[in-house]
Amino acid sequence: MRKILLAIIGVLLIVASYLGAKQLIANKNKPKPVEAKVVKTVYTDTVFNSNIKIVIQANGSLVAKRRVELYAEVQGIFKPSNKLFKPGQKYSKGEALIRIDASEHYASVQSSKSNLYNAIAAIMPDLRLDFSEVFQKWQTYLNGFDLSKTTPKLPEMTSEKENYFITGRGIISSYYNVKNLEQRLSKYNIVAPFSGILTEALVTEGSLIRSGQKLGEFIDPSVYEMEVALSKSYATLLKVGEAVTLTNLDKTEAYTGKVSRVNGSIDATTQTITAYIEVKDTKLKEGMYLEANLNAKEEQDAIEIDRNLLLDNEQVFIIKDSLLDVINVKPIYFSDTKVVLKNIPNGTIILKKAVPGAYAGMHVKAVEVNTTTNDSVQ
Repeated sequence: MRKILLAIIGVLLIVASYLGAKQLIANKNKPKPVEAKVVKTVYTDTVFNSNIKIVIQANGSLVAKRRVELYAEVQGIFKPSNKLFKPGQKYSKGEALIRIDASEHYASVQSSKSNLYNAIAAIMPDLRLDFSEVFQKWQTYLNGFDLSKTTPKLPEMTSEKENYFITGRGIISSYYNVKNLEQRLSKYNIVAPFSGILTEALVTEGSLIRSGQKLGEFIDPSVYEMEVALSKSYATLLKVGEAVTLTNLDKTEAYTGKVSRVNGSIDATTQTITAYIEVKDTKLKEGMYLEANLNAKEEQDAIEIDRNLLLDNEQVFIIKDSLLDVINVKPIYFSDTKVVLKNIPNGTIILKKAVPGAYAGMHVKAVEVNTTTNDSVQ
């Protein structure tokens, strides 16, 4: 019985092997399916060389063109006035910013002026007798001498003899001593050199002010300047008076300025040149961050494309007979998103948008994008 079962199993194995081999042979003879070739659709543009205006983009913060840092040259108590010495306070030209108590120094000035007056009065009898020809001008000077006003200039000496006489009596030294004290007295009142606004206040009314102490900052809010650093290659292209368009970072506001100054030296560390842009607008504030677009020059026979279309080896993709190819180009100027190129013949078809995984010889389907047409939405 066992032998019969083994024989049946053997026959079944032989039949199964035969059928399996026959199936393998049949599958081997079937043709392999051909994979469909994928053709990518690309956006293209036709090259038309023209004059491209190179616009240099730079940014910086605004600083008031006219600003004054206020320092004390004398010591005393800060006297209160009609306006509080606080940031944001406006002052007109010639209006007192800070008044320091000068009563002690004022007394010294009056004492010196009185001594000068007495010294001149003491020589008048001698002038009448020995210098009758100059007596009248000194008498007129003495009559016009007012202790409550600024000391007037001494009469002009008309002879060497008169000069020796006046100098010998100490009149000249007394006069200049008084003028020195009067000059120092003027430093107790700090006035606005122009109409503007206080941006920093470091002292308050009633506080003791010391000589050399910083008191605050005062600016003219009508005119601002922005300092920008540009590549040294544009040193010869920047022109004073050139119009500049400025925008805020959100691109919601635009302002018009001009190049007011260009530094005559190049920074040795960064190899950049500094230009200053002047701008006027009531909306501007000191410290605002703006972006400037400076018209540097105009490049002839060039085109402008996206930077991501330029390959690392200074080549760009072109399309010939539905195949991608590369062509050598000459980059002229790079901005954040654009590049200006030369040496591309007119009529050349180039990519308008970058294609991931693109390579020379790649089969593509071109769709032209006409960038010169302006479509209006009705």
